[in-house]
Amino acid sequence: MPVPRLLLLFSLVLGSRPWVLSLEKLSGAHDDARCSQGLSCHLWEDVLCLLEPTKDPVLVPTKLQTEVVLQCRGERNCVPCVRVTLHLTVQEPRKEDPDEVWLREDAELTSHPWPRNESLQAKVILSFQAYLSDRCVLVKIEVPAAMVQPGQNVGSLVFDCFKAPVGEEVRIYTEPPYEKELSHIQQVPDCVKPELQNSVPSCFVLPWFNISNEGDDIQLVMDISTEQNYFLSLYWNQSGNRKTRFLQVLTGPQNITLNQTDLVPCLCIEMWIKEEEDAIRNYLCPFKEDPRAHKNLWNQTKLKLKFLGTRSLSWMVEAPCSLSAEIILCWKPVDSELCYPLPVPLPQKNVTLNKFQDLPLLTLHPNVCVQVWSGEKLQIQECPQENILGPLRDDMLLLETWGPLQNHSFCAMETSGCTPLPSMAHTRAAFFGKQLLQDLQSGQCMQLWNDTGILWACSLQKYTHERWVLVWLAFLVLAACILFLFLLHKDDMKGAARARRALLLYSPDHASFERLVGTLATALGQLPLSVAVDLWHRRELSALGPLAWFHAQRRQALQEGGVVILLFSPGAVALCQEWLQEARAPQGPARPADTFGASLSCVLPDFLEGRADRGYVVACFEELLPRQGIPDLFHAVPVFSLPSQMPAFLRALVGPAKGQRDTLSAQAARVAQYLQPALEECLQRGSSSAL
Repeated sequence: MPVPRLLLLFSLVLGSRPWVLSLEKLSGAHDDARCSQGLSCHLWEDVLCLLEPTKDPVLVPTKLQTEVVLQCRGERNCVPCVRVTLHLTVQEPRKEDPDEVWLREDAELTSHPWPRNESLQAKVILSFQAYLSDRCVLVKIEVPAAMVQPGQNVGSLVFDCFKAPVGEEVRIYTEPPYEKELSHIQQVPDCVKPELQNSVPSCFVLPWFNISNEGDDIQLVMDISTEQNYFLSLYWNQSGNRKTRFLQVLTGPQNITLNQTDLVPCLCIEMWIKEEEDAIRNYLCPFKEDPRAHKNLWNQTKLKLKFLGTRSLSWMVEAPCSLSAEIILCWKPVDSELCYPLPVPLPQKNVTLNKFQDLPLLTLHPNVCVQVWSGEKLQIQECPQENILGPLRDDMLLLETWGPLQNHSFCAMETSGCTPLPSMAHTRAAFFGKQLLQDLQSGQCMQLWNDTGILWACSLQKYTHERWVLVWLAFLVLAACILFLFLLHKDDMKGAARARRALLLYSPDHASFERLVGTLATALGQLPLSVAVDLWHRRELSALGPLAWFHAQRRQALQEGGVVILLFSPGAVALCQEWLQEARAPQGPARPADTFGASLSCVLPDFLEGRADRGYVVACFEELLPRQGIPDLFHAVPVFSLPSQMPAFLRALVGPAKGQRDTLSAQAARVAQYLQPALEECLQRGSSSAL
């Protein structure tokens, strides 16, 4: 019998499949249960799988594994089947009970919890669930008590097997008497797999057809005999639930054009013979990796916001297929296209579809928007409509946090980072910092969120009224003129008037360390330094990529006489060692995805070729990584342990100037104090990981 062209086409077009290994073939059509050495198993057939849960089982399932095999009555008469392996552990009973499933044959006590001549027994229920069928089996397992100790893995049970439909997802799970359910989803191969083409009868009856691409149209070219009628169904497989998109009876050759709106990764094809009752059905889902299907999926995905008054907001993602996406809240300032993320926790990855979920906000605000991200790409952004919450407001967002001693601290969220208040920085938030804190203490700010911190929205409108703008503009012009005249006569102060560029590179070991890096960058921004760190440039990173962004920042910093700070951590050391090893291989190191990894392709040659004596500074937090832990290659430039060498570190960044030594010492003390809470958080995380 010739192999259907559909199967040959998909084998060539789709390339490698998840099922690359050969499937084991089992002879016969009967179920079988067997146990590892020392255990005995008995399969009970034709019984109701109903047992009451027990709080004190003896043999407890701890791990469930599945694999697909073929159950065959002949060489070309097989069906796909799911084999189940269940690992078992002994649990010591807490009390004597006559209804226990284990039996005592001798009351003589030994050092074991049970007499050595006793048999431990358990009944295990394995359940199988597919789209149109479900089934369960009951297995009795017995093990001599003398062979085991409580908490020990005593062996495993193997059940052959649950017959499964071709191409479907099936679920295998355990049921009572065990309180903890074990569950696993198994994907059954479809007729694309050659072994199924040659062995499974349901794959023989699939009519001949292929997929034709003509421009933007996709056609199913059906080569069907006029002597046979088939049902053709196109449906979306939505996590086990089907949504039919097309259903038709086919007789004779036909061409069927697929709608572009139907072409998504979960679009599947099902065919069966019309005249046969309980006909075998064939399933194919050939578009899972199709780039056009994934593009259509995001084009059809919608983010909906539902308002209940002005104090409650729910969001819902509508999509035809399951998505791996992240939902975040962001703050959109007035007269800005940027919307920077808020530290409000929302569900990560695998968003629940087609169901409204509440946002954890105490009060709604027109500047708070909702975004859907896929990997590093922003897919959807929705903001409240003006007729619901009004236009965007000229508000400043403040984040209130507290340390281990309940000492409160405040920072204002700006596009350049979170500016501590009060602050001497040259930012809008720092300029109005004193007034904002006074408004907060007098109850004039709006509380948006309260959990691990508190978000406040404080109005700036009264401080930015037009009559004040002209006054401040005149003042700034006058101040600029005075400063310009002063600098003309003070050549030694020219270097101090210009902020030096500093590019901060680090390895994102974990979230606590990223917060520590952000705190350090914010603190350095209070000095005459213009600090660049990838935490503050997420949108540019998403558009350019880590390598291009790093090259642009490094070129600008070095051309303007700036400095590149290499902040080492255990993760950074591991990355450097990995690059140094890979660089010796003929193929060269792979291109990494994070900024620090990307920078190594340019930084390492500078050090290896002796060009790093100018423009680089190396530092580490001594409580996270000792100075000697930094690779010797990087000791060619100044290396500083923080916070003990903070004054020297700041002097290396800012540069020498008359009368600055005392000022830098005071600033170093303030920076070290400002870093302490974030550093303690990192240390606590390290202690927890060690335990």
